[in-house]
Amino acid sequence: MKIGIVAGETSGDILGGRLMAAIRDRAGDVEFVGVGGESMLAQGLQALAPLEALAVNGFKDPILRSPSLFRLLRRLKRRFLAEPMDVVVGVDFNVFNFMLERAVKKRGMPTAHYVSPSVYAWRPGRIKRIAKTADAVLALYPFEPPLYRDHGGRAVFVGHPLAGEIAADAGSVDARRRAREALGATPDGFVVALLPGSRSSEIAYHGAIFLRTAACLRETFAEAEFLIPAPTRTVHDAMQRVLAEVPVSGVRLVHGQSRKVIAAADLVLVKSGTATLEAMLLRRPMVVTYRMGRLSAWLIRRLKTSPYVALPNILTGRELVPELLQEQAQPERLTGALIEQYRRCQDDPAYLDTCAHWHEKLRQGGAGKAAEVVLSLTGWGTSG
Repeated sequence: MKIGIVAGETSGDILGGRLMAAIRDRAGDVEFVGVGGESMLAQGLQALAPLEALAVNGFKDPILRSPSLFRLLRRLKRRFLAEPMDVVVGVDFNVFNFMLERAVKKRGMPTAHYVSPSVYAWRPGRIKRIAKTADAVLALYPFEPPLYRDHGGRAVFVGHPLAGEIAADAGSVDARRRAREALGATPDGFVVALLPGSRSSEIAYHGAIFLRTAACLRETFAEAEFLIPAPTRTVHDAMQRVLAEVPVSGVRLVHGQSRKVIAAADLVLVKSGTATLEAMLLRRPMVVTYRMGRLSAWLIRRLKTSPYVALPNILTGRELVPELLQEQAQPERLTGALIEQYRRCQDDPAYLDTCAHWHEKLRQGGAGKAAEVVLSLTGWGTSG
């Protein structure tokens, strides 16, 4: 069996590597050809280009690099058509992979896309085009398949990988103690996790506001310790510069380990993104925020269809956690929301019950279930 598989960033490489392992566990000898990083290479990927060839960010970078991206797209199409693949899987990296999937599907090749773009939150009109591009979309959330079904497409809820990675007891006192020991944090003190983002641009928008919020929090939690995970040296250095301009006692940068930082915390201030789901699965009270340029914010407001941006709120369909966005994201308001959310969660077990419910609901087998969907497109397992 030959499977074409293409990932364009580190998160997709991790997903792709797990999917490849699960496919091989079920189907045995499989040849994988495409683009990926360390995780996919470790599973035997025949790489036609390094992952870095597809690594682009923002709006400007893809435009500047479009000639090389189109050359790679043509190269992948030629290879997949010259050695017909039993199925082609695009792992995230939506625009590029949708173009690739559309091209090979026109030549009769089955296609799958892992994972669905955020059509539930903005630009739902994309669903019709995606349905024509991918024979199956592997969806992380249970509310996504009905959206595709309503537009004649097929999506299968395979669960979120984080739900499988994070243990059900991750929110326990013992788990918090172990995380604090690993990070060298105060065992019995009050710990606040600050997650301003993983990009330099996000540090520029959030860094100073998060630190000023930390300073305000110390008026209520005098001995609080603030932990900030920095996933890369670039982000670490950018946050160091912000700290020099807005010095706050009790703040410590941690190299990576964002999950441990959240697990160690009593309270979390986090920018909108996957980390909000991570904090939910770890059962931590949180406040979610996000700031961006005025033009970008204006565009998002016009295009988005969900009333919420935080994944816990989108999942539950209500404001489970506070969202303070753009002009609302001021230190005093963030501080008030954090204190209120902390006290509410201390007194109300319903928050923890809701987190546990969604943890179980999102644990669907992940890569294993995704592998079965991909293999079904090849006709595997239907004979005999």
